[in-house]
Amino acid sequence: MTGLKPGAVGVVEFSDLLANGQAVGRFDGMVVFVDGPLPGERARIRLTEVKAKYAVGEVVERETTSPDRAEPFCPVFGACGGCQVQHLAYPAQLAWKHRIVKDALLRIGGFTDLAVNEPIGMDVPRAYRNKMALVVEAQSEVEGAVFGFYRARSHELVPIDHCPIVLEPLDAAIGGLLAAARAPETSAAFSNVKHVVMRAGLTSPNSVLSLTTDVKSAAIAAAAPQIAERIEGVGGISNSYEPANANAVIGRRMDFVWGKREMEETIENVRFRVSPASFFQINGAMVASIFRALAPLIAGTPRIVDLYCGAGTFAIYFASRGASVVGIEENASAVTEARGNARLNKVEDRVRFVQGRVEGALANEEGRKALREAQIVFLDPPRKGSDEATLAALADAKVPVIWYLSCNPATLARDLRYLAGRGYTIGSVQPFDMFPQTGHVETLVTLTRK
Repeated sequence: MTGLKPGAVGVVEFSDLLANGQAVGRFDGMVVFVDGPLPGERARIRLTEVKAKYAVGEVVERETTSPDRAEPFCPVFGACGGCQVQHLAYPAQLAWKHRIVKDALLRIGGFTDLAVNEPIGMDVPRAYRNKMALVVEAQSEVEGAVFGFYRARSHELVPIDHCPIVLEPLDAAIGGLLAAARAPETSAAFSNVKHVVMRAGLTSPNSVLSLTTDVKSAAIAAAAPQIAERIEGVGGISNSYEPANANAVIGRRMDFVWGKREMEETIENVRFRVSPASFFQINGAMVASIFRALAPLIAGTPRIVDLYCGAGTFAIYFASRGASVVGIEENASAVTEARGNARLNKVEDRVRFVQGRVEGALANEEGRKALREAQIVFLDPPRKGSDEATLAALADAKVPVIWYLSCNPATLARDLRYLAGRGYTIGSVQPFDMFPQTGHVETLVTLTRK
């Protein structure tokens, strides 16, 4: 048992940084996690929690400063949980994410000599998010509602009137939302709103807005035209309701009450119509970088199976480059959007979408046939990674080439270890900084069957 107790004060030298932005050091031999310091810095800290194997602390005074330290550009950084590393200079962020990927492949995957390319980052690593999901809390009738993000590791709201991480039209919309929530003719529409979700695009003149309530709201439908007048550039408003749980930002049902259902985005000459609830990548500029990385690998007219295809972002891009594609996705709404976007790009004759859980779809004869005929399988699973049944199906079908896109280095390393054990050789490992200023990193790995 440790003799340390909350309130103890001491000087700690920090050696590492977690993906959640906490610095790692040792306090009298015990691992301690603290928000604020960077690796190489020394700080006087006060313990706030002491567990059996680790402690948590807060900075009393920073004694040294890392050359990689940067001045955060958001006034609520450190309070808002949306960004974790604005205090780390961008070149150092890219180097840190390179280490995260490499360390996961070594520690979890057991790959001792695997080369990891330097991450591909952004020229300007801010104003990139094409989706904004704000928490809403009702105040008094005079103050209206407030909008913001949750504090890190809590459900305490941090109010904002500005966000430099989202695309500029979304940032500008925050002021319009605040005005609409306080205006007499529209304030009632916000009284029961729990979340606001907005989508915008790099190439779109209009955004789309969804207001989430527990039940269908007649007030939102009635006030929608007046709300639109206060938010410059909004092209469509919907009421999302019946959320699946208390943390869901979009409900299971959606009523489009004014304007257009979707905004349109174009990436590498491929058009996508995107609703507030769409399964669509958050950073269009980095999606374009991934497209460009894959383009030279699409030789001839290959047969590609796209697993966890969402709204068909990659499947439609592959088809637009001449591939014959089968996309598999569990979410029925995403499949409907994917089929619509295939028609929009006039590739519906080259891409077919199947609705169902990936592991189930690959277990039936149609799925097994698609794998047997596939020259390439592309998979972009959720953070939990793929499941062993799916990976086994790929190996059993002897798929010649696999492209694995992952947002979680830990589950990526686990899945690559399985595939390597089933006869696959890992080629390129290319990180992409899909989420600057955060601890998240996207990684594209190519594998070939031995």
